[in-house]
Amino acid sequence: MAKGIDTRLQSIAHKIERAAGDNLVSLLVRGSAARGDFDSKRSDVNLVLILRDTSAQALRPLGDVVAKWVKSGQPAPVIFSENGWKDSTDVFPIELEDMREAHRLLRGADPFEGIRTEMRHVRHELEREARGKLIQLRAEYVAVESNGKWLGGLLLGSAKTFFVLFRALVRCKGEPMPADNRALVAAAAEIAGFDANAFEWPLAKMAGEKRSDLTAYHQTGAQYLQAIERFVDYVDKMETKETTE
Repeated sequence: MAKGIDTRLQSIAHKIERAAGDNLVSLLVRGSAARGDFDSKRSDVNLVLILRDTSAQALRPLGDVVAKWVKSGQPAPVIFSENGWKDSTDVFPIELEDMREAHRLLRGADPFEGIRTEMRHVRHELEREARGKLIQLRAEYVAVESNGKWLGGLLLGSAKTFFVLFRALVRCKGEPMPADNRALVAAAAEIAGFDANAFEWPLAKMAGEKRSDLTAYHQTGAQYLQAIERFVDYVDKMETKETTE
């Protein structure tokens, strides 16, 4: 991990620990800052905070710390109660397993000890999330396809969300988790039967490679949308088949 982000994480962890006191159970960072592909120009620092008490009164001491963190351009920490975290295994299994695979514990106890998710819950959430994200993608695509800059922004912004769903698909199939995003797209494309080349432009841009900006109605956008359509169709059929066995 880059030295700059490591220093920043330790600083915010110290401030949160001091503000929360004995109420703090765990503080962890997830996402690119934990996976090792953090980009200071594009990536957020995603914190997850677990507290014993999440009442308004108990949250108040954290107000100034979180407000300054958000003002610096970072998203507010996702906050769970201790019991709420334990009860989330059937509601957020994709997110929990994604965090289990790639997180860094900054303060407190290991929140994954004793936490178990069921694959049927992962499949249910995958179908729901994939269908919902596709509906959202279609709406946004229609709105931005006539502007190349906005179209490129949509692909870059949405790709990270679909990477999370691709990882869930790989888990559902019991396959080894790919080491990077390019290998992940290839693995998901092999399983679901979509064209991995549809992700070449956003993957290259994320990797800092030189690529021309997209133009209005660029074919890359249409290929990307088609690939997501195929992915969601596969997830729908996989869900129906597996839940009726």
